[in-house]
Amino acid sequence: MKLFRKIIFWCHLVIGVIAGIIILVMSVTGVLLTYEKQITTWADLRNYRLTVPATPHLPMETLIAKAGAPPTTITLRADASAPVAFGLTGGRTIFVNPYTGDVLGEGSKGTHDFFRFITDWHRWLGANGENRATAKAVTGACNLGFLFIVVSGFYLWWPRSLTWAQFKNVLWFRHGLPGKARDFNWHNVIGFWSLVPLFLVVISGVVISYQWAGNLVYRVAGETPPPRQAPPPAGNNNSQPVAPDGLNQLWSHAEQQLPDWQIISLRMPTSAEAPVAFTIDQGTGGQPQKRATLTLDRKTGDVAKWEPFSSLSTGRQLRSFMRFTHTGEVGGIAGQTIAGIVSFGAVVLVWTGLALAWRRLRTWLGKRSRATATGAIAVDA
Repeated sequence: MKLFRKIIFWCHLVIGVIAGIIILVMSVTGVLLTYEKQITTWADLRNYRLTVPATPHLPMETLIAKAGAPPTTITLRADASAPVAFGLTGGRTIFVNPYTGDVLGEGSKGTHDFFRFITDWHRWLGANGENRATAKAVTGACNLGFLFIVVSGFYLWWPRSLTWAQFKNVLWFRHGLPGKARDFNWHNVIGFWSLVPLFLVVISGVVISYQWAGNLVYRVAGETPPPRQAPPPAGNNNSQPVAPDGLNQLWSHAEQQLPDWQIISLRMPTSAEAPVAFTIDQGTGGQPQKRATLTLDRKTGDVAKWEPFSSLSTGRQLRSFMRFTHTGEVGGIAGQTIAGIVSFGAVVLVWTGLALAWRRLRTWLGKRSRATATGAIAVDA
């Protein structure tokens, strides 16, 4: 048992040193991305809050005509003071007054650029183009290593003597400790209290990073993983959105499907024959358990498919949860806050872990230097 613990310790230390800087980058950027959705929404809409009239919003077809550009996506919020968001080709978004059809302007470019920059570093270490594949492999491997560090850390944390005095030393912060003892104390305390949420954040990151990990989620649920979708063929990115006839009636149907909806969004079909699929969200936009898809026949308006979260297979539910567990959004604002706190905790864990490793290396080098000096003196004598 002592040998096994020693092996686990050295694996824990070596992986931490090798992957430490990358994990530190992902943790710092993870903290900065904690409230990305809320900050972006606030920045986009803060200058476009509307005075709500007594009349309902204009029909969607009228809003599209007044906007002057065919949208690729439409997003309507239940908040009556919020404008309608029209996504356009090229990644632009314009906001339209739903009561007058006036184009209010675009979103906050600076905010979007900032979070895009942070996301690029979180996922690809700031790499661009073909280098992103290599960077993704590096972050994926480091995330997998981090999973081992989290699990092995709990094993190493567990006191050898099951007494309250032993547990107390690694459960609470202690004051007045010198550098090495302080780092050790912080490393243990933060590691313990962050264990469960940090494990969920990291393991969901592994699922996002690797196809085999995503497939494993389905297999654990006793299901066959869905086939991997092939990327769209090159040169087929010029498809134009086709606004369906009778969009007003279709949109009205979507609003009535779930009376307590918070966000309704539509990605415009690119074919005149394709059905019209609405995403109806009763949550914050990052809670899959509160999201449903309504697919309507564009000619008759009949329901072609209704997919609330409860209708999905267990594997699809788990896979959806994994995606938003990584950001904490699955638990709403409280979940995001917890994810942000443990991401900051991971920053401290990496820092204290590297500091402890550096002190261990300095001690070893000092002993080796003294031993060499002693041997040289003995030879001279």
